[in-house]
Amino acid sequence: MSYHDVDDQVVIPGLALEAGLSQKDVKASFFDAPDIDLSIYDNIIVCMSGGKDSIASLLRILEMGADRDKIELWHHEVDGREGSSLMDWRFMTSYNKALAAAFGIPLYFSWLEGGFEGEMLKNNSYGRPHKIETPDGLITLERDTTRARPSTRLKFPQVSANLQTRWCSSALKIDVGRRALNNQARFNGKKVLFITGERREESANRARYSQLERHACDRREGRLARHVDAWRPVLAWSEEQVWDIIARHNVISPVPYRLGWGRSSCMKCIFNDATIWATINKYFPGELDALDAYEVSFDTTIRRDKKGIMEVAKMGVPLEITDLAALRQVTQEDYTLPIFCSDGEWVQPAGAFLGTGCGPS
Repeated sequence: MSYHDVDDQVVIPGLALEAGLSQKDVKASFFDAPDIDLSIYDNIIVCMSGGKDSIASLLRILEMGADRDKIELWHHEVDGREGSSLMDWRFMTSYNKALAAAFGIPLYFSWLEGGFEGEMLKNNSYGRPHKIETPDGLITLERDTTRARPSTRLKFPQVSANLQTRWCSSALKIDVGRRALNNQARFNGKKVLFITGERREESANRARYSQLERHACDRREGRLARHVDAWRPVLAWSEEQVWDIIARHNVISPVPYRLGWGRSSCMKCIFNDATIWATINKYFPGELDALDAYEVSFDTTIRRDKKGIMEVAKMGVPLEITDLAALRQVTQEDYTLPIFCSDGEWVQPAGAFLGTGCGPS
């Protein structure tokens, strides 16, 4: 974006609002907006998955001079906190705590009660409550059963860009974040920036995303006067740029990349390719047993080609994992590895630029 484009798309709209012009007179979506004025926001929320792109997004706003006192990290726990460990990395909760502590930034968790497994097993029943951590404690958001109908899943989400079919993203992340924004009075009358780490390079679908737009929870013109902008600071970045900023700040690469994963999604993400399934089956025997049992129970496979997860694992050639510290960490809930390294010690992880299939698009 040129300086003229920045004026037209970012600076002038901001001045227009300050001048009292109607929101209808101000453009609400910008395909490219790599630089914005962070100082106008009261709260800056960074959705922190624990992967490279969300870490790069945090580092990007810190390099831009964002006020640390305004920043908070949000992590959506895919498996919930009710005992399931079906999908995600066991250490991911602890890792995000360690990451937030290392940067001195508050972290709030949120989840759908029962997590992925509970939602998948829904059988003629209503959706479960959402659990939201806030500065004032944990809140439970019940479902409005007067406006909803019981429903059934009893199958895995399917590999698709359609979020109704790939319900894990919508039910376990997007809806959780939406309800967390809508049900905290501390955001009313405030300007909130909601940051996520998608990149256009990842898929044709994400290549069409706008970089700056009104969030679905925006109510700036309503009674609550809740102003929420959605911004994707690394949307136009290459993978090289992402690793460059991580290396520049001496942040040690997250464990999945050190193992050879090209993306850091759930350990058992439905987008995993044969290589990743084979690697899990080799190094973590038994981890796929529950998925295999559910495929048999549902008579529906994760993959649309109807190949079962164990069959796919046998088709792939597993990665050769040489980072033994990262390998040990996978089986532990408590994250015990360092977050930062010393100057000159940063090492590019095995999964960088590898392109293994292991994350949503």
